[in-house]
Amino acid sequence: MAAENHSQPARPLDRRTMLRGSVLVSGGVILGGLVGTGAAGPASAAGIPKVYTRSDWKARPPRQRVQVLDQGPTHIVVHHTATGNVSDMSKSHAAALSRAIQRHHMDSNGWNDTGQQLTISRGGHIMEGRDQTLRAIRDGRHVIGAHVANHNSHTIGIENEGTYTSTIPPTALMSSLVETCAWLCLVYRLDPEDAIVGHRDYNSTNCPGDKLYSMLPKLRRDVKSSVREQLSHLSKVAGTELTLEELPSYPPVPSSERMETFFHGPAIGDLDVSL
Repeated sequence: MAAENHSQPARPLDRRTMLRGSVLVSGGVILGGLVGTGAAGPASAAGIPKVYTRSDWKARPPRQRVQVLDQGPTHIVVHHTATGNVSDMSKSHAAALSRAIQRHHMDSNGWNDTGQQLTISRGGHIMEGRDQTLRAIRDGRHVIGAHVANHNSHTIGIENEGTYTSTIPPTALMSSLVETCAWLCLVYRLDPEDAIVGHRDYNSTNCPGDKLYSMLPKLRRDVKSSVREQLSHLSKVAGTELTLEELPSYPPVPSSERMETFFHGPAIGDLDVSL
């Protein structure tokens, strides 16, 4: 590790920068979305959702180290799992679902790990998906997944349990989806109106189902309202008005990325860099 350079005096922070820094800490957050060093803890006043870690649902380790980019995603992609609309709303079922998805992705598809970054069960339990996802969110970075062909390098995917071609999702799931999207929009400074999309917006697929897809305009509105409310809360703590544009930015995506060809329809495409 290179030695630190102490030859130049540190530049003083202006009042706005200091206030912004203090509000991110005292508000519980925003930049990393996580309080503390490990898993997401209880939801804070700033609206961080409770996310169960891979350790919580007993995930297998990935076959190889996952690829993490220094810049966050530009879009949040809504999926459905195309599984049964079960009545079991328990946390134990949500954990079993995550294990089943990982088993299918790794053993049947031959992928490195679970494809999506986050999973929400019908009971509204939010689970970490691909390895290192929560750490990456905390750092304003992006774990490349396998969920949208040719767009995995700039999208974060949320799998919502169930099949929503003719049935609407449970209230618990939708509430958690709003909370999760608002959290991600704050972390990555994304406008919900532009950032939240369905899988079919990128690939030829029925995902996330006609009913859930038709609910995306309302989802965007609800997320936008939640983001406004949270920014208002943080502005009061800071003593100055804060906007998404006022939050710190991140380094650019590396100009050179590993390219590899995969063949799995709408989840991985020729332009993707990881499976």
